[in-house]
Amino acid sequence: MAYSFLAHPLYDNEQNVQLSGLDSSSAAISCYSFPQLQNVNDVASTWIPTLSDETGSYKRLKRTTSMGEFLESTYNSLYSKGSMGSKSSSTISRTISTSSLNSLPGLHIRDHIKTYTQRYLAAEGVEEATSAIAGPDFNGETREDGVADGMRLVQLLISCAEAVACRDKTHASVLLAELRANALVFGSSFQRVASCFVQGLTDRLALVQPLGTVGLTAATMNIMDIASEKKEEALRLVYEVCPHIQFGHFVANLSILEAFEGEKFVHVVDLGMSLGLPHGQQWRHLISSLANRTGQPPRCVRITGVGLCIEQYQIIGDELEAYAGSLGINLEFSVVESSLENLRPEDIKLRKNEVVAINSILQLHCVVKESRGALNAVLQIIHELSPKVLVLVEQDSSHNGPFFLGRFMEALHYYSAIFDSLDAMLPKYDTRRAKIEQFYFAEEIKNIVSCEGPARMERHERVDQWRRRMSRAGFQPAPIKMIARAKEWLGKLEFCEGYTIVEEKGCLVLGWKSKPIVAASCWKC
Repeated sequence: MAYSFLAHPLYDNEQNVQLSGLDSSSAAISCYSFPQLQNVNDVASTWIPTLSDETGSYKRLKRTTSMGEFLESTYNSLYSKGSMGSKSSSTISRTISTSSLNSLPGLHIRDHIKTYTQRYLAAEGVEEATSAIAGPDFNGETREDGVADGMRLVQLLISCAEAVACRDKTHASVLLAELRANALVFGSSFQRVASCFVQGLTDRLALVQPLGTVGLTAATMNIMDIASEKKEEALRLVYEVCPHIQFGHFVANLSILEAFEGEKFVHVVDLGMSLGLPHGQQWRHLISSLANRTGQPPRCVRITGVGLCIEQYQIIGDELEAYAGSLGINLEFSVVESSLENLRPEDIKLRKNEVVAINSILQLHCVVKESRGALNAVLQIIHELSPKVLVLVEQDSSHNGPFFLGRFMEALHYYSAIFDSLDAMLPKYDTRRAKIEQFYFAEEIKNIVSCEGPARMERHERVDQWRRRMSRAGFQPAPIKMIARAKEWLGKLEFCEGYTIVEEKGCLVLGWKSKPIVAASCWKC
């Protein structure tokens, strides 16, 4: 599994330090350190089995440690120095942020990469010698070649990211050329995710100013490109193929239904209008549940969509009103044409005696900025609406740290897990998978890697950071008590095995094997 050797808790993204533009080489040096690999002799002692029995007759080598296990232990040794917790099938492990930034050694990152490379090559030599002795029938040879190729790509990506951070255009260009030759769009899962990071590094390198200047040149945002037909199709495919968004809708609807229990006048404010997915699937399910629940349905259901795609939202609203009417539900739909940052309290029209629920699916991370002011303002407006429940669903990863290299490594770990899940769900040459990867996830990756300042919208943070943010804004956690129903829901879907749902401090976290992907939490005033 490509992502299994990418875990690396080297930074604490709660420190929301503002950096203008690209990290200078001194910033990169001070924030990013590679702890030493375990001694190669120790690696060899665990890697090479005994070659002869008590009689002295030699036997064919039998592997006692898989290549994946070796790489996992090596990478964890490289980055975590034992800080990684134990993993189990029932619990999603997450990297533990440490405060080691204050005590990191001052070695240049290239020195660490050189050490990393030398020891990796030494271990690779041990592997090649072992394979030679074992002969051509060595079990798992093809798989391990693939793992070795993946490790080579990891090394190249790290070296290239460091060269870009240091504004070494010449060295970065050489590495990018080699990466393009090996990071294939229709290759292995890690080759495919590497191709997306290569695109991001290429874009970032193009924005690098000459040494002696500060930061990056201004990146431009093409709104039409963001709302392109390819992007919309990719979003629809993500909804159909991956459980990420459906998981958010499932948790949100159950929480909203609980808040609306016994109420006659109910109002949902949807930030981002469920990403603009066609037909309003989330609200169709909610309307159907309200119509079929025990007792009388609400006398009036209101849905207010907040966003900039007003025509698209109105089409969805018209469809929802017609659907609700067919089920005997009185639905009123309205649209507030505004970005979240420009939203005002008076934009949301409230009525007396109605119960309000706020729905935010993968939206609020776009308002997170270095100063925190924008998000605080939005949360203050939401708080003034006095919602009975606020459902917050966000990517559970640390892509908003103050240092470029830290964000890069965390994103590489996170998206490698997602691409690995796609590898298990869809055939190699399936065009749906290519569209999902290249027109949806690749866009997120490129934004994280290549953009800074206002242009960087994908500022994902971990659920613990969201807890602190929400608490500071005056919200209280409302624990989600539906883990059994969530697991039952996941089991009924046609997603492959490997996805898990766990409860963590009152939140529900959807993960791919050992890696958290999406977290859902509920809040009240």
